[in-house]
Amino acid sequence: MKQKPRWTMEMLTAALAVLCALLTLVLLIQRPSIWPVLLALVVAWGICMAAFRYQLRRWLSRWVRGDNFEKSKTKFSLEQLSQPTALLSGETVLWYNEQFRARLLGGQDMLTSRVQKVLPGLDLQQCRTQQGQLLTLADGFWSVHSSTVPGGAECMTLLVLNEETALRKIEAEYKASRPGYLVFLVDGYDDVFGDMLDSERARLLEGINRILEDMIGRGSGFLRRVASGRYIAVVEERQMEQFSKRGYDVLDKIRALDPSVNLSLSIGIGRGAKTLREAQDMAVQALDMAQGRGGDQAAEMTPDGFTFYGGVSHGVEKRSKVRSRIVADQLVKLIKEADHVVIMGHRMSDLDAIGAAEGVLRICKICDVPAVIAVKRDATLAGSLIDALCRAGQKDDFIDPKDALPIISKRTLCVVVDTYQVGLVESKEILEKCGKVAVIDHHRKGVGYIQNPDLVCHEPYSSSASELVTELLQYVGDRDDKPNRVEAEGLLSGILLDTQDFTLHTGVRTFEAAAALRRYGAETERVRQLFDVTMVEYAAKAELVERARMYKNCAISVGGEIAPEARVAIAQAANDLLRIQGVDASFVAVQVGTGVNISARSLGAVNVQVIMEALGGGGHQTMAAAQLKHITPEAARSRIETAIDNYWASQKKSGAEEK
Repeated sequence: MKQKPRWTMEMLTAALAVLCALLTLVLLIQRPSIWPVLLALVVAWGICMAAFRYQLRRWLSRWVRGDNFEKSKTKFSLEQLSQPTALLSGETVLWYNEQFRARLLGGQDMLTSRVQKVLPGLDLQQCRTQQGQLLTLADGFWSVHSSTVPGGAECMTLLVLNEETALRKIEAEYKASRPGYLVFLVDGYDDVFGDMLDSERARLLEGINRILEDMIGRGSGFLRRVASGRYIAVVEERQMEQFSKRGYDVLDKIRALDPSVNLSLSIGIGRGAKTLREAQDMAVQALDMAQGRGGDQAAEMTPDGFTFYGGVSHGVEKRSKVRSRIVADQLVKLIKEADHVVIMGHRMSDLDAIGAAEGVLRICKICDVPAVIAVKRDATLAGSLIDALCRAGQKDDFIDPKDALPIISKRTLCVVVDTYQVGLVESKEILEKCGKVAVIDHHRKGVGYIQNPDLVCHEPYSSSASELVTELLQYVGDRDDKPNRVEAEGLLSGILLDTQDFTLHTGVRTFEAAAALRRYGAETERVRQLFDVTMVEYAAKAELVERARMYKNCAISVGGEIAPEARVAIAQAANDLLRIQGVDASFVAVQVGTGVNISARSLGAVNVQVIMEALGGGGHQTMAAAQLKHITPEAARSRIETAIDNYWASQKKSGAEEK
């Protein structure tokens, strides 16, 4: 392989220097008396080279560039170009025109230098592309293009540079001045201000107005109140960037107005849209996402997806019985219009998913419409409930998802319970093939949700999907058209599972639903038996609890592969770890195939939903999960600890800004 010319010359020079040094050494050994003379000659040579080096380079530059030749072809070809131009041999600068010397070198001469020294950051391969390369040179932006004559290491390359400083400044200003759209909504406005004194209402509303006006008034945007508790604002992108860097601290300021009042704000933001109308649509969609995740947060939507800020407070029960009655009527209408109904929950369905699905199946039976529950019997955590229903003569209620596909048509209704995520449903094929879709879920909304369902009953303030279905059942059919004892016990087991025996995420409506199920014949003793575990499951749970290690008030347990029939032990171990003194949150991670499944629980002091979302998962503030692909358990532990560190760092930042 040939060496580049510059390196060939340098190697030859070095070889000659070594040879001269050896000859001089031999001469000095033979005649020591010439040492002083030789030293004087070396000093004189060094002074001369230092004195004439710059002038020699200028003379060389003038001769190579053709300045001494009047009417020369070189001078009247590339020299007169208005753009800076340079000629390279390999990576060595052989020639450049006066524009290059004046505008990029500041009048200096740098012939025979390496091009990377003259143009830092230059990539000749990228310069050969149609787009060229953008470099920051001489306090400006330059687009560099090149054309190369093939010749191996001695190839000749012509560089042409175009200044784009003014154009880039215009581009930056255009991007910074693009409009962004914000929608502000006071969470539960009627519930918060309904029974409040006029003076108190005026004081809090004045505080909200002042905070929002101060936020928007820092830039060139505008703010308008369009309804009670609802505001819109249009600001420039440069101001939106400042809002996101501060983490939309307006959420903390609104919450701090009166700690005795459960006052919070949801914000929908549309950024990066092509038009203002598109930005408005994105902001409205983002606000719906923020509300679906429990409120008290900002959801920012861009063409690349969603980003979430805040969401640190507890959700408050804000749904009404009127809305439940309306949803029940709409669900009955959809069921009666369908030829079949297919009900399904999430993968690895639990007691809440199967209990809610059986409740929806009861509504279908009341409407006298054929319906089945699609579930994989070999991949469920609710085997005890399914067995109890089968013993009660309801074996035909269940069907494998693959066997359900032939009965589906465009008139078939798919009811998804206990999940809102496309990637988590029991069968994507069923979801895509059914003509209509209804969703009943209580988890906070996340990216990847089911798009455009025909009916949505989504209440993140509810304890469980079973609670929502129980409430709907009360507005369907006659007095005698109610769930039987086993179905009622299945619904109650779902509520008990997600509330951890009525200790977490419960509201008034939770106990009302439980009371209704007791009236339907549910027996708590039988419900408790649905939670019984086998010796294999208990041993797996005990081992996971034993493996737990504390990290910043969080218990983290990491284990290897466990038997599929014992995977219910993962969630049970996470629940048991919360009973240990000093544990605010628990994370149990086990290997499943080439990946790791993580189950997270908390008592409310830690928002495990935010932590799991950082790992690509989601869920509730007190109950969440994530699945990591192609990772070892120990690497998963490291990622969990990093997510916990980031969570606590954001909490400290929010606390400092609130103060």
